[in-house]
Amino acid sequence: MYPKQLLALAEEKTMLQATALRVRGLESATGTCFVVCNETHRFSVAEQLAAIELDSRIVLEPTGRNTAPAVALAALCIDADENDTLMLVMPADHIVKDISAFQTVVQSGAKAALDGQLVTFGIVPTRPETGFGYIKATPANGEAVPVESFVEKPDVETANAYLESGSYFWNSGMFLFKASVFLEALEKLAPEIHTACAESMRSASRDGLFLRPDADVFSSCPSNSIDYAVMEKADNVAMIPLDCGWSDVGSWDALHDVMPLDARGNSFEGDVLSFDCDDSMISAESRLVGAVGLKEVIVVETKDSVLVADKHRSQDVKELVNQLKEQERPETDLHRQVFRPWGSYDSIENADNFQVKRLIVKPGAVLSLQKHAHRSEHWVVVKGKARITKNDEVFDLNVNESTYIAIGDVHRIANPFDEPAHIIEVQCGDYLGEDDIVRLEDDYGREGTNT
Repeated sequence: MYPKQLLALAEEKTMLQATALRVRGLESATGTCFVVCNETHRFSVAEQLAAIELDSRIVLEPTGRNTAPAVALAALCIDADENDTLMLVMPADHIVKDISAFQTVVQSGAKAALDGQLVTFGIVPTRPETGFGYIKATPANGEAVPVESFVEKPDVETANAYLESGSYFWNSGMFLFKASVFLEALEKLAPEIHTACAESMRSASRDGLFLRPDADVFSSCPSNSIDYAVMEKADNVAMIPLDCGWSDVGSWDALHDVMPLDARGNSFEGDVLSFDCDDSMISAESRLVGAVGLKEVIVVETKDSVLVADKHRSQDVKELVNQLKEQERPETDLHRQVFRPWGSYDSIENADNFQVKRLIVKPGAVLSLQKHAHRSEHWVVVKGKARITKNDEVFDLNVNESTYIAIGDVHRIANPFDEPAHIIEVQCGDYLGEDDIVRLEDDYGREGTNT
């Protein structure tokens, strides 16, 4: 399953891309975009950032330790590389409809951040929401004001009181501060997190596009959120109200609420045919989806799976995720389409002793020089042109030409041409796992690995 950050849900760009592009146009947005993510999705993240031509650095968190360590890793990069530059922290799973309003408020918060404040953004609430934490503060003409308290998710009655008071704001999880100021606060208030992150970054290694903090050192880092570790304890925290059409898209029904609706309250995306449906959301990624008589239902079709849910119970999707994990289903880790630095592959068919994939190799890209111990491969070029290395031979394949790679053959695919190469690959063997690979050479720093 892909995380929502890597999906294009309510707009053309993915949520990661939209988040990164949100700061373009800010007067102070002259630095580098740092993305902290995990190993599994590193190539997808790199591909998406490259697609929007963004100057970025990708920090691979060795293991999930919540938001405080993740922000600390990025802050350590910024503090070392860019002196005392302001650091805008944005989760990559939010929707912001009014970009101009967002940028205006961020620019307004810059003065307080430059003065040494830890600035957070409080979303002006539009309803008595029980799914968010709140920030209590007394607003003053759109300026950053001292935070009085952070409060947990309320019940309905309390949420109504918060809405009526005008002094409570949704906690957006977005922050603006000097990297050095945050690190000083972290060292004082959560020294174990600061120490583990700082030491892991001192021993970090660069792997092509990626920066890898030392995994052994980072494993000792406590898991804690930035709110609990720093913001709720520090004495220099300020909040600025933000009203910009914000949503954290915490569920499918929340996504439905921010998407364009037809006259009957439906949102359709992709190849959808419907009849007599109301207040429903249908998203089709890879095939036609037909719906008849649906009322307040969510339908999401992807290459990997199909979800059907009552609109008002979409939060319970996590129970299905838990079942997938308990059953050790491959869908929790593997996708039909997998991105690599050279392009992507789509697993078209899987069965006993054979597998069929469609490879797309980008212009100028080259796969690793490799061999397999358990499988042979047949390659047919169906679009573009590819340069093949097979043992001591190097030759080109055009459309409708093929070659056979026997078990143990040293091989690679390159695309030194101007258009993507599309190749159908048929694997045959007694084991077809992705780890049946020995990389002898690799342009992307993966030599000697099998991932």
